Amino acid sequence: RVAGETGRGGEALALVQRCAPDVVVCAVGLRDADGVAVAAEITGTAGRPVVLLTSHTDPALVERARQAGVMAYLLKPLRQAELAPALDLAVARFAEARALERRLEERKVIERAKGLLMRRYGLGEEEAFQRLRRTAMDSRTSMADIARALLVSESVARGEPEPPAVSAREPH
Repeated sequence: RVAGETGRGGEALALVQRCAPDVVVCAVGLRDADGVAVAAEITGTAGRPVVLLTSHTDPALVERARQAGVMAYLLKPLRQAELAPALDLAVARFAEARALERRLEERKVIERAKGLLMRRYGLGEEEAFQRLRRTAMDSRTSMADIARALLVSESVARGEPEPPAVSAREPH
């Protein structure tokens, strides 16, 4: 189902934010903007997967699309049978990429908290990890949430603002 439509790059982001589609199909050639730049903005700002539609197979364009975070690339003329699988694949790949980013951020937070425990209590790496894990299990919460709480409490104790990696958290 089409949630919204525009031929203008300047309207695309607002439309995506208003309609909150599962996936965005963006043409390379828009009336007022570069479709690849619009795709990058949608992916980064609105957090939606983008499928690029074009009649060009230029390797430089494909590389720009990859750098913009485009999840799939469809060539005109488009056959209807190609559309649904490409959209489904783009949504799935985007979800996988976001999950991987979340796991990486969680791992960074856990490593920071582990380092804090090691410095504060003179623990070895394995013992610090086990403390975080045991606390997470006892409180029935994730290690990342325990690590965030530890880092926040440390920043409060020091009178510092909350560390950016702790506050930059996506809901699960």
